[in-house]
Amino acid sequence: MVIYKFDTERGKLTPNEAMPWVKTAPGAGPRQLVMHPGGKFAYLINELNSTMTGFAYDAGTGALTELQTLSTLPVGGFDGVTSCAEVQITPSGKFLYGSNRGHNSIVIYAIDQSKGKMTLVGHEGTQGRIPRNFEVSPTGEYLIVANQDTDNLVMFKIDPSSGKLTATGAAADTGTPICVRFT
Repeated sequence: MVIYKFDTERGKLTPNEAMPWVKTAPGAGPRQLVMHPGGKFAYLINELNSTMTGFAYDAGTGALTELQTLSTLPVGGFDGVTSCAEVQITPSGKFLYGSNRGHNSIVIYAIDQSKGKMTLVGHEGTQGRIPRNFEVSPTGEYLIVANQDTDNLVMFKIDPSSGKLTATGAAADTGTPICVRFT
């Protein structure tokens, strides 16, 4: 994965000199990265091998140091075809979520606020197929999933103490949803 610096005055990206790239597992397929609100950690969802990688982040150098990599699938695995798509973190920085397409679930991790390490909390079915995208509300109270192949959006309530998801019963049918954003 390549690391760039952003020149805010000129609006340009340039390769990071201190650490121009970070190595990921062969075949992992890095897809999306989210920064922890505290600014000390980053989390990468890997599309092809269904894993989540946590990094320590050095804002001074732009360096990422791997902390751990965990499977996004349940213990014991999954027999079908699966890949990951979206990664989100709650505004509090306490919980991290990732979507499993094929397994049709959201993986839930708790984040150790001082060390950045992830602990698996569990998985929640998305009530649809191919959860392409999802979004955590700005308040951290809700998560809405866009299930691409079943043409529906499903809303979940986030438990503030455990991070677990509970379906609210609110859902909407829509043609091939691929992106959700709170405005």
